[in-house]
Amino acid sequence: MGRHKFLFLASSIVLLSSCSLSKTFHKPYKNKYSLHQWKYVVVDKDTSYIHYNQENKEINFTTSNGTIINDDFIIKDTFFVSSSGNRLNGWFLTPKNLEPIATILHFHGSANNLFLHYRTISPLIDYGFQVFTFDYSGYGFSAGKATRQHVLDDAYSALDFLQENERIKENIIIYGHSYGGYLASIVGSNKQNDIKGIVIEGAFSAHKAEANYTVPILGLLVKNEELAAREIRKNSKPVLIIHSTDDKKVPLKFGKEIFNNANQPKVFYQIDKPHIMGLQYYDKEIAEKIKMMLDQ
Repeated sequence: MGRHKFLFLASSIVLLSSCSLSKTFHKPYKNKYSLHQWKYVVVDKDTSYIHYNQENKEINFTTSNGTIINDDFIIKDTFFVSSSGNRLNGWFLTPKNLEPIATILHFHGSANNLFLHYRTISPLIDYGFQVFTFDYSGYGFSAGKATRQHVLDDAYSALDFLQENERIKENIIIYGHSYGGYLASIVGSNKQNDIKGIVIEGAFSAHKAEANYTVPILGLLVKNEELAAREIRKNSKPVLIIHSTDDKKVPLKFGKEIFNNANQPKVFYQIDKPHIMGLQYYDKEIAEKIKMMLDQ
């Protein structure tokens, strides 16, 4: 192969790889069937059986012997239309025996769908919070395609959807996991009059930096969108940033970059354990810190 042909081929591979990285930053799992057709779901080799009531839109997950997994809270299915033009699926998670003190608007990470991600946020329900979590365009039962712009539009639209509900438009805390933490930095900072605070766990500030960490050199060719560290400077509401020293997907320094650019009042809560597993191990501590945000 001649030198010029080799350089052309190498350049083409780099270009295609960078375009692929940029377009596939999101890796959604799209559900092929409607909710009432699903019988069970396997998450990390753990099988949950799905029971969907089409009349009241309630969802229950059980073990193989019929024990209800979400025994302390109600999951109610709903849909709303995003400014992206796509019809999105969301779940309200509400405690059965507690009056909610606030609503957590959950932005989940960039893979799988609600069947997995509702578990990462549901521990907060035991502490008096209700949760609204949803799938972005192209995820789960949500229509459309998962692009960076669609997902950002969807995040803004989810907040608008809650604001239109008279029962829960006050005391809203945005909690973002991983890519959702990146979104929380941007949406929360630009809509801070509509929220009480922002919680960011295991997040990055820039697409290019995260892509380069995942795929060195080639990742530098990925284009940035909004920078979370820059957008967070606009915010004056309380910010809680959670990041693990054991995080192998998003390094600790990325969380600290967002924190260093945030205004007071702010708290950096450094933990261990794997990526976005904070609420599985430190639910009480995180819940207490969120309650403190409500009082500020």
